[in-house]
Amino acid sequence: MISDQSLSISVVMPAYNAEHLLPRVLTPLIELLNAGQVQEVLVVDDQSPDGTAALAEKMGATVLTTPVNGGPGAARNLAAEHATGDILWFVDSDVIAWPDGPEHIRRAMSEDNVGAVFGSYDDAPDGQSWFSRYKNLLHRYHHQRARREARTFWAGCGAIRRDVFLEVGGFDVKTYEIPSIEDIELGYRIVETGRRILVEPQLQGKHLKVWTMRNSLSTDIYCRALPWARLMISREGLTDDLNTSTLERLRAGLAGLLILSVLALPYWPGLWPLSLLLLGLAFAANYDLARTMAGHGGPWFAVKCILYHQFYYVYSATVYVWCLFEYHVLGQKQKLQVTRN
Repeated sequence: MISDQSLSISVVMPAYNAEHLLPRVLTPLIELLNAGQVQEVLVVDDQSPDGTAALAEKMGATVLTTPVNGGPGAARNLAAEHATGDILWFVDSDVIAWPDGPEHIRRAMSEDNVGAVFGSYDDAPDGQSWFSRYKNLLHRYHHQRARREARTFWAGCGAIRRDVFLEVGGFDVKTYEIPSIEDIELGYRIVETGRRILVEPQLQGKHLKVWTMRNSLSTDIYCRALPWARLMISREGLTDDLNTSTLERLRAGLAGLLILSVLALPYWPGLWPLSLLLLGLAFAANYDLARTMAGHGGPWFAVKCILYHQFYYVYSATVYVWCLFEYHVLGQKQKLQVTRN
């Protein structure tokens, strides 16, 4: 497939207090602008109290400012109104986009009926603690192995035809007042129009976010698992995309049995052979992930990742079960909103 070079690209970067990140994330995009690979670079300053807007303008970006602090979804919606390109290429302000991004975007958009495309993080995240590397590499792992045709979207490094974006109404910033799954929900609406969404593994960027267990738990549960589970249950049930695939659900069930057996050991010590068996099965079921993690940090890194991953499975599955109870038993069928405190 030959890419359509006539398709113009507007880069859209929502930014809040990103002054310290711009020298790294904006420089390669300005280089693409100067090389004629993209038509414009729009940085949307979301009422930052630091010097984000001034530095972005100094570096050569076109700067827009939101009327009030409304989050990245509102910032992207504002950029779409002003963009002149055929394609909106969303790049987060903590992602260093690879310079071959426009080539992969144009090639994907040249295929029949493609409305959007997204990629993944690269294999060299900035945060070097084992947990931060695990989180970023796990995200990459799922995106690199995803089916080519998706029903969701990812705005960290993804692109949408501008006319399609405007047709479906952009990001839903009323339901999702804080950053959560507004990009996933947007993907649902794009697919409902009959357009295709592609996963392009070569469309990559380096993630600069440093994860801790504390911010990961908060994000995973309140900004991802809860709203995503509610969205899936209210729409079409579990999908077979990314980390909600059938195999992932089976692994989550195995992790639940493992955790239950470990919790039972103080009361029934004789269960230890079962716990040991389930642990071995968990490592076997996650062999590909373990091998991937070992390739980036050695065997001990892989062991830590797989052990924590069992906990991740359990709290994610628990959230989904709670949302089923909330929807079918408590009757809270409209509880989708993710609001600011």
